[in-house]
Amino acid sequence: MIQIQKTTLEGSVAVELTTPVLRLVAVTDFGPRLAHLSLAGGENLLFWKPGKMRRGAWDLRGGHRVWAAHPGADESEDSYAPDNAPCELEIFGDGFRVTGATCPLNATRRGFAVRAVSADRLEVENFLTNAGNMLYCAGVWALTCTLPGVGARYAIPLGDGSAWDNFSLVHFRTWGGQGKGGFHDPQIAVGDETLVVTPRGVENKRMIQAPRGIFAMSDAARALTFAKKVDWRPGEAYPLNTNLAFYIGPDNFMVEMESMGPSRTLKPGETLRHPETWVLRKGAVAVEKAAPLMKLFA
Repeated sequence: MIQIQKTTLEGSVAVELTTPVLRLVAVTDFGPRLAHLSLAGGENLLFWKPGKMRRGAWDLRGGHRVWAAHPGADESEDSYAPDNAPCELEIFGDGFRVTGATCPLNATRRGFAVRAVSADRLEVENFLTNAGNMLYCAGVWALTCTLPGVGARYAIPLGDGSAWDNFSLVHFRTWGGQGKGGFHDPQIAVGDETLVVTPRGVENKRMIQAPRGIFAMSDAARALTFAKKVDWRPGEAYPLNTNLAFYIGPDNFMVEMESMGPSRTLKPGETLRHPETWVLRKGAVAVEKAAPLMKLFA
């Protein structure tokens, strides 16, 4: 049974979606942000610490957020536009929609619509709307700040299984003056079928072209698996030709599971949508082979 109700989270106005398997909470005082994701009765799998990490007026807070990725400059000053104003909330039969206030920097509105597909599966449609009277060009960038348990591993199936099978991987030594892991990082292993991340608290990130679009967190200590899936559209304009990315925070304070959609020019009033499918279930999945990860979405 799916239940949706207004609630509060740490003093913030919020909306809660529950199924027999999971609990999801979005705050509406600011953002938009999905602030809590857990198995029913379990602990939050998302990093959520408002006020801990700031860049000027922008507050990371954590959870799940939506950014605009500019062609050729996916991380720009626009990315850090403050989203501190109240959001609009709409509740419908099997889900809800949260829409942020108009950003004064670029006249866009960002948000997400969440719908329960089954007890352990959600559809999270991230979106970006041009609320101004000029053109705006960007892609939707969806970032989920997870809180890794002890020994948690993250995995992305590689390639498409075709007779001409390849993928692109963007390495970083530093970005914006950040980064410690460098190009050769033992936290990151490229296998024959999957890229596996075993976070050890050294700050680093990568961007990956993943035709299967699957990104999973396998947490044996907490006996659970959380995974996201997005589309890959060959030939369209993705950031550095990649659709997935991850960020390992210092001391493992979080691992970001990121997905990016292709960019598009939006006329006034147009909306660009970037859907993700989320799965959360009991039991840690094996990450060395692609098949168990793909089976999550079968």
